[in-house]
Formats: sequence, C-alpha cells, structure tokens
Amino acid sequence: MRNYNEPIEEEADLSKFRFFQTLTPEEMERLNYEKTCSFYKKGSVIYREGNRLTGFYCITRGILKIYKTGIDGKEQIIRFVKKGDIIAYRSLLSQESACTTAKVIEDAVLCHIPYKTLLYLIDENSKFSLAMLRIVCAELKDANDFITDIAQKTVRERLAEVLLLLKDNFDLDDNKTLQISLTREELANMVGTATESVIRLLSEFKHDQLIELHGRKIRIVDLPGLTRVANL
Repeated sequence: MRNYNEPIEEEADLSKFRFFQTLTPEEMERLNYEKTCSFYKKGSVIYREGNRLTGFYCITRGILKIYKTGIDGKEQIIRFVKKGDIIAYRSLLSQESACTTAKVIEDAVLCHIPYKTLLYLIDENSKFSLAMLRIVCAELKDANDFITDIAQKTVRERLAEVLLLLKDNFDLDDNKTLQISLTREELANMVGTATESVIRLLSEFKHDQLIELHGRKIRIVDLPGLTRVANL
C-alpha cells in the first residue's frame, strides 16, 4: 500500500506546469533529473526570512502561506500559494537572503529546483527567461496594489477584497464555500489589522447576508454585494 505522504509520480512531474511550457524536451528532461520532490506536513517551515536559498520551489500538492514578520513578531501574510505556483525565485535571482517565510498550512509536496538549473534554463531559453520576467512583474504589481489598498482603503473594504481574492485563487465548492480554511488570525494578518477587527467585520458581513460562517469555513452568499463593499 502506498504511503500517502510520499510524492506520487504525477506530483513529481513538472511538465504540466504552465511556467515550464516553453522548455524543450531536453531541457525538461534535465529539469526533472535535477529536481528533488519532498512531502511536507502541515506546520512545516520550508524557509525563513534571512535564509540563504539554494534553489526555488514548485508546489504540486497542498497550500502554503508566504509572510513577513514585523518588529513585534506579528505576521504579515503576503499571499497564499497552491498547486501550480512557484516560490523563492525572486530572492534567488537577486542573490539575496530570503525576504519572506514559507509555511505549510495544508500537507504539501514541493519540488526543489537548484539555482544552477535555473541559471541554465535562463541562459539557454529566451522564452523561459521572458516567462520568468513576467512572473516577477506580476508579483511587483500585486505588491503595488497591496500598498495602495493599505493606504487608501478601510479595513472593511480590505477584508471584502481579501475574501474575493481567496475566491479567485482557490475557487468555491458547489455550496459556494471558499476552498481554503483559515484562522481569524490568518485573515487578520492578510488584511493587516487586529484579529478582533476581523471577527467583528465577519459578523457584520454575516448580518448583512453577504456571507455565512461555519467554523473556519466561509460561504459567500452575495458575491455582487461583497464586490461593492470591496469597492472594486
């Protein structure tokens, strides 16, 4: 009987990653040969702020949160990543220490791609280099949007926008429930406010019939209404 914790062949195959679609068969073969795929339990830390990175990671199972730690030790969640996403590439390209921490919040399988492999692909394949540049630019746009929201939007607007962002990234099930389960503290860390404020605002959203709450699960009842609250 297979140990569910071990990566299966499909989870170790990176050929279906949109990020690698520009690679030649020979480049893909080298990528698959030099990668290392491992299982990580919920709560595992893949890397921490200040670590020196030896490569970047491709997520083939599970969910992770990427966050920075403030002076007071409080987390500021930057984003959540799931199957099909890559992490740790920006710090690797700039040859800087990791500027964030990556922590598993749902059992995951990650494939580690060595730095030398990344350099080889960038040098050999211009289409891959362009794809990498586009990903970095998209991350910069997200950072700019986040800074603008923090400066100009109310906490109520930001929470509504975060719920919509989670819907876009993780979809809804057949019951219109977010397919990611987060603590109130994690939601607050993503919005950039106190946990108590998120608890109060979620209750207000429920009272206004925008959402329903079932423990950590959040069901979106009125998507247009939530979009109006987010001022999008």
